[in-house]
Order: sequence, then C-alpha cells, then structure tokens
Amino acid sequence: MVNLDIAFISDVACPWCAVGLASLLQALDSCKQEISANLHFEPFELNPDMSPTGEDAVEHLARKYGATPERSAEIRDLLAQRGAAVGIQFAPQGRTRVVNTLDAHRLIFWAGEQSAGQQLALKQALLRAYHERNERVDHAGVLLGAVREAGLDAEQAGRILAGDAYAADVRAAEQRWHAVGIHSVPTIIINGKYAINGGQLPVVFEQALRKVARSLSTTH
Repeated sequence: MVNLDIAFISDVACPWCAVGLASLLQALDSCKQEISANLHFEPFELNPDMSPTGEDAVEHLARKYGATPERSAEIRDLLAQRGAAVGIQFAPQGRTRVVNTLDAHRLIFWAGEQSAGQQLALKQALLRAYHERNERVDHAGVLLGAVREAGLDAEQAGRILAGDAYAADVRAAEQRWHAVGIHSVPTIIINGKYAINGGQLPVVFEQALRKVARSLSTTH
C-alpha cells in the first residue's frame, strides 16, 4: 500500500472544482487496494476582491473572461454533462451570482483542524449548496447549514464567522500557492511535487495516481 499526500487547491465558487473533487474521489476509490491518501483542502480565491453583494454570474464571466451569454450557456451544458457523470446535479441555471468565498475558506481551514473527514464533508456540503442548490455561500445561514451537514459544531463556527479567525491563515496559504506558480484551480499536488490541473475525468486521475504510486514504489 502506497500512501499519498494530496493537496486539493480550489475555490468553492469554482464549478470545475466540484467536478474535479468528485472525479478524484472516484479515482481514489478505484485505487483503494493499492493507494491510501491523506487528502486535504487548500484555499484559492478566484475573486478575493469580490464585493459583499457579489456580482451577477453572466456579467462576471463577460467582464472577467469575455464570455458571451451564449458561451456561458455552452459551458453550463458541458458542466451539466461532466457533473452528471460523477454524481453532481448542477443547478439548471448555474450560479446566478458570483460571491466572496473568504468565510467559506475560513471554515474549511477550521474544519481541517478537526479532522480530514470533516473537512471533506464540509467542502462537499458547501459545493452542493452553491452549485446544486444555487445558495449563497457568503451568507451565514447557508454556511452554518453546511457546517451542521458536515457534523461540525455550528456554535463554534458562528463565533468564527463573527470575527476574523483563520483569515490570516487562509491568506498566507493562498500566497504560498501563488508563490509556487498556482494560478488556476482545481490544482491537485501529490506529495508536494506532482501536479494535476483541471476538472479531469476519473480515469485521468486514476492513471496519474497509479503512475505516481509506481514511481514511489520503485524509489524505496
């Protein structure tokens, strides 16, 4: 059995991160006889300067990426297909607003101090809230609902949201990833040196995991 350390760098706001995580989990399940993994989530804000009110998603994609409404619709269709293949039912209209995700990242960081399993559960709950139910993950009620869904302490999470706990930790982690050249998500870093980018198909992750595991086996 080969144990891998997997850093999943992502933003709750990113639909491809939802696809990538579901695909990675399927790949890990397929490899579970040979590979075990320490999976942890690392913060990356696609829009760190997003205002508290957020921005209309179609307008945001047009402003930031030059995407026309037609192109945005094509991407939603592609996401729907890729998501369905890995068990994600994206909201038919997609995200209606792009929002600030710092509070979500602060809670994910805190959850990681509790356990890897609860951090994963919170990450998945937040992704479902935003991308499947089109809920605003910058609102305390939605965030605390995800905390409860993950089996974490909602009272403690409420105190975190009321202050600025973990904000410096999130920013420092983001700066570290930027410093080593991470500028898009999802990016998956295995054992600190092997990188896989994008919301890949499960088979792509599976092949990559097995390749890394083989390379580690031959060096020991």
